[in-house]
Amino acid sequence: MPAQYHLADLFEAVAARVPDRLAVRCDAGDISYAELDERTDRLAVGLAGKGIGVGDTVGLYLMNGPEYLEGFIAAVKLGAVPFNVNYRYGAEELSYLLGNANAKAVLFNAEFAGIMAEISPQLSSIKLAVSVGGNAPDCTAYETLMTSAPRKGFVRSEGDILLQYTGGTTGMPKGVMWPHKAFFFACLGGGGHFHPAGPVTAPDQIAGRAEEGYQLSMFTIAPLMHGAAIWAAWSALLGGLTLVLDPMRSFDAEAIWDRVEKFKVNVVQIVGDAMARPLRDALRDHPGRWNLQHVVNFGSGGAVFSQHLKESIREHLRDIAITDGMGTTEGGISGMAAESNDGIMRLPANDDQQVIVEDRIGVVGEMGLLGRSGHTPIGYYRDGAKTAKVFRTIEGRLWTLSGDAARLDDDGMITLFGRGSTCINTGGEKVFPEEVESELRSHPDIRDAVVIGRPHDRWGEAVVALVSITPDAGKPDAGAIRAFLDGKLAGYKCPKEMFVVEEVKRSPAGKQDYRWAKEALTGMLEGAQ
Repeated sequence: MPAQYHLADLFEAVAARVPDRLAVRCDAGDISYAELDERTDRLAVGLAGKGIGVGDTVGLYLMNGPEYLEGFIAAVKLGAVPFNVNYRYGAEELSYLLGNANAKAVLFNAEFAGIMAEISPQLSSIKLAVSVGGNAPDCTAYETLMTSAPRKGFVRSEGDILLQYTGGTTGMPKGVMWPHKAFFFACLGGGGHFHPAGPVTAPDQIAGRAEEGYQLSMFTIAPLMHGAAIWAAWSALLGGLTLVLDPMRSFDAEAIWDRVEKFKVNVVQIVGDAMARPLRDALRDHPGRWNLQHVVNFGSGGAVFSQHLKESIREHLRDIAITDGMGTTEGGISGMAAESNDGIMRLPANDDQQVIVEDRIGVVGEMGLLGRSGHTPIGYYRDGAKTAKVFRTIEGRLWTLSGDAARLDDDGMITLFGRGSTCINTGGEKVFPEEVESELRSHPDIRDAVVIGRPHDRWGEAVVALVSITPDAGKPDAGAIRAFLDGKLAGYKCPKEMFVVEEVKRSPAGKQDYRWAKEALTGMLEGAQ
């Protein structure tokens, strides 16, 4: 039984209690909890044999597949520090990330061998490069490490950290340092998501939670490199669930529903509107194609999940729970979102969740930033300046500020408005893009939208929208769209200009890419001159 809140200890306890239960299902085959435990023991020994040990950072430059989970689990078994790598990064971004993480080992899919070879000479910290799914020059094959004899007994501590990188909407990637115990409670619900008794009160309870809890299967559709996806995956593993994985190279809504039906998935986990809308469209366009009676929950986390899409999905998946979790890499899970009349969503205020105004806790009616306390990260990796801005001691407690503008209301709820870093100031009024984007995406002819500010002589900034159009829609009528928004948004929030793009670019997990939007707008304006 685990004596500490350490992911490796907790996982091993679960695997020992439910060894024959399926942990992973994918096209490559099924893996039981006992098999996953043994495979990660072998990988941990293989990594240790190559010089990887306590405190060493291990990059997971991998698509969704068993190897991502195995690499993560093996690293924590060693007392090493796994971290996520965005597989969409170019050479410059990837080199920055691996350098910032001081990566000692990198596990990567063989298809990324070219870019790894290009940047490796710049990264003297890397002691081990491991190729998954094929051979690569000057690298160790993943299966070679798996030939090691399994063993337990690696030294690890509850004080070990996990490193989770967030690119955010602006700036370079930042590595958030999570102690295992804080990560377990703040991001994984303390082992209570899939058991009626709720979070554990001692680490040795986790095995019982898994054995007695709901025996469900979960499909985490987003890339595991995304916080919402890896949180869901670890919650499932420590709850004794079965994870369904898909190493998809592109988002194919019909193929996703095929997989949900094939593996009889109970819980479908997505990230926001960018995934919800095509999945909804597939259900709408192919009525009766899939038998989805086994689906009991359709959940989202990590990005805006609009009310109109929730209602539309419920029309096609009746008698299921639709959940919308709010969380941040710096703060963990904030709770289940409630619908808001004038913001994006509402969350409960409590001892560990408040609106922070400068260096104090806000009062009713005040605008500030959403703050989290209690189980929190300890800062950004190797970045004291950014740590000081986001992780603050207020009234004797450490608080992490998410960057989300928020207001404390008189009913004990917090209304969120969006990221302050993307806020548009037009004529002295603040406009949060997420609110406008959500309303635009509710228009039947608009597939996706991103909203940014454009410099303006009179207003300071003008609200501008870049939209992609549904296949059967013609050229959008800007006047008709503004009329559609009338009554939904204040006049100053409505876009002054709209530009049609073939596709609104997003991160692999479906988050908005505001840097791309500004570059795209600049290119269109220059091209029109």
